[in-house]
Amino acid sequence: MANGDLVKMTWRHRENSYNTQRARRAIVGMIAQQLGDMGFNRLKAKNLKEKHAVALIERWKGEGLGAGTLKNRMGVLRWMYEKVNKSWMLAKRNADYGIGNRQYLTNVNKARELTPENLAAIKSEHVRMSVELQRQFGLRREESMKVRVAWADRGSYLKLEGSWTKGGRERAIPIRTAEQRDLLDRVQALTGNGSLIPAGSKYIDHLKLYENQTAAAGLEKLHGLRHAYAQERYKEITGWIAPAAGGPSSDELERDGRREEDRAARLQISRELGHSREQISVVYLGR
Repeated sequence: MANGDLVKMTWRHRENSYNTQRARRAIVGMIAQQLGDMGFNRLKAKNLKEKHAVALIERWKGEGLGAGTLKNRMGVLRWMYEKVNKSWMLAKRNADYGIGNRQYLTNVNKARELTPENLAAIKSEHVRMSVELQRQFGLRREESMKVRVAWADRGSYLKLEGSWTKGGRERAIPIRTAEQRDLLDRVQALTGNGSLIPAGSKYIDHLKLYENQTAAAGLEKLHGLRHAYAQERYKEITGWIAPAAGGPSSDELERDGRREEDRAARLQISRELGHSREQISVVYLGR
């Protein structure tokens, strides 16, 4: 590749989870290719300049990409400039480049539930319990594999270590039900002090097993288990059903004087899911 030194940055700076690294590497590879297409060849990372970023941003905006895609690419671009101590070359706000806020689909219910038949169709006990953890605690797929329950189980809550989570953010998830307690006990009986990645296996190898086993069981879009968790928690906290599941809209709650309770619940659930902003809750709960 003409700008291979840019891609090498991702190998020199291996930060965050495997999935984050892989996604970042793909975007950096695309950036290297696009810079080459625009005439910037044999570019060293240390020689990145403002004109390179501006050329990329203008190209992306001309492609009619969504705000979410543009924000993801800008995040990687800032990461690249940070690694060569040139963060100052980029404006701090995406809005300065004419990039708006991400628009989230609302009131589209993506929640999904598990049945005993679903779980029985998963042959690997390790994979089956990972799927159960996703539903019972709203974990991401990678978190459900890497969590070490013997360490994480604090009695009244499950503590997630930063090395298991997206963005390295630690968080606590309440243990509220008998089903959750039973699941944690079963996981610990299976794994001891380890995780649901079997001893001797690497994460990437176990991920392939997970994908194969869930596909063979006819299970897809398992991110919907987090949606189901979020909606369950919303009803527990507020006493009413989430908008995405057919409950009152934010406008209705505003008129009824319940909007503050709604906001507090959304913020709590966002934290439990590993997000720092209430805004993301509309994806799970609707508006």
